[in-house]
Amino acid sequence: MPPSIRKLTGRIGAVVEGVDLTAPPDLSTVTALRDALNEHKAIVFDDVHLDDAGQERVAGWFGDLTAAHPNVPAADGTTNVLAVDSETSKANEWHTDVTFVVNPPQLTTLRSIVTTPYGGETLIANAAAAYRDLPAPLRALADSLRVVHTNQYDYARPSATTEQRQEYDRIFVSTPYEAEHPLVRVHPLTGERGLFIGGFAKRIVGLSNGESAELLRIFQSYVTRPENVLRWTWSPNQLLIFDNRITQHYGVDNYDDHPRRLNRVTVAGEVPTGVDGRRSEQLVGDASHYSRVLAVAA
Repeated sequence: MPPSIRKLTGRIGAVVEGVDLTAPPDLSTVTALRDALNEHKAIVFDDVHLDDAGQERVAGWFGDLTAAHPNVPAADGTTNVLAVDSETSKANEWHTDVTFVVNPPQLTTLRSIVTTPYGGETLIANAAAAYRDLPAPLRALADSLRVVHTNQYDYARPSATTEQRQEYDRIFVSTPYEAEHPLVRVHPLTGERGLFIGGFAKRIVGLSNGESAELLRIFQSYVTRPENVLRWTWSPNQLLIFDNRITQHYGVDNYDDHPRRLNRVTVAGEVPTGVDGRRSEQLVGDASHYSRVLAVAA
């Protein structure tokens, strides 16, 4: 039987049922999941019983895996798992994963390891809906712009408050990366256009820092409109997969000092392409150890 897909909001998100993530995948199931991602941008599985290797295996249904991070080491005993752990970082800013490299991941998977008694939600925004919401003059402007993304500040928080977090920040920025991307990215599978910005976006090519900040603020305000956002409340043993090519996400720091941990595995992606057909370029740093460049991640 095909998977059951239940929408969570009108614009983003769906719960998937009827898929055994511990079984070898068949082509029809993987195709149905890819179709669900193309349509809903984020899909959730409840009551999953996966270890790190199982999460890596499921992520591998969609393509080659990246390393855990260009700078941050993988979780102990793994190659591809990044611990999103409140002890070391709290990603309370809107971002798309690893956009400071020329080929950011196409998909991100998050598995709940330690959940909080309250708060700790993950917000995911539909950047294609945001683009469609733009007035025509702003769409035309966005289509023409290029943006430099960098890792040279940690999106997780303005200042580190513990030694562990200070060390995480130091590692995060230890090797600098900058990549130039189109502000509007064309999705390689659906042809949808989405605003490709977020927390690593530093400046718009050809504009001053001040002008860049003002324009990026305007475009970002469309991404984070409430109707474009799924607010996912975590329970134990859940797996969330979202299309990193056309979404942004935000881990809400509203759970006091309770521990929270999600394990992240990402799937390698292709070099983004803008409306004019021009591809992204790496300006600073070589991230080939992190992810090989795919032609098109189908």
